[in-house]
Amino acid sequence: MTRRKPPLPSKVSGPADSPGFLLWKISNAWQRRQRQVLQPYGLTHSQFVVLTTATWYGASEPLTQTRIAELTGIDPMTTSQVLRALEAAELVVRQAHPDDPRAKAIAVTRAGRELARKAVVVVEDCDAAFFAPVEGDAARLLKLFQVLAQGGDAPDDEGA
Repeated sequence: MTRRKPPLPSKVSGPADSPGFLLWKISNAWQRRQRQVLQPYGLTHSQFVVLTTATWYGASEPLTQTRIAELTGIDPMTTSQVLRALEAAELVVRQAHPDDPRAKAIAVTRAGRELARKAVVVVEDCDAAFFAPVEGDAARLLKLFQVLAQGGDAPDDEGA
């Protein structure tokens, strides 16, 4: 019996053995579910991320658009577009920055905070349901995600 030549010069035996391909499939499935739960709130997932990040960090520091992009990992142009949409929906406002007269501080409005509080509950419930099949490995999975989110560098805390 002759062995067939693989259709692609890949180091893996097929898509099911490719970490990148599997991550892509998982990410798409997760994003689909997130879109479904956020739709009743009128938020895209990017808007949710920016709104909740601004709500969380804005409680302890004045936030600029650049800082929000840094905290979320969303590119600056997309962050700008998302902030414009949130501003049009009156969920955030741009105010004079307390430390830099050239900059604008992004502040979450009362309506924005209320929406973020409601949306974070459904997103966390969605996450819990999505990750339920690997619940026993949740702590390890979270550590692995943290390493990958930092560009492959190990987390700073001792338990990593």
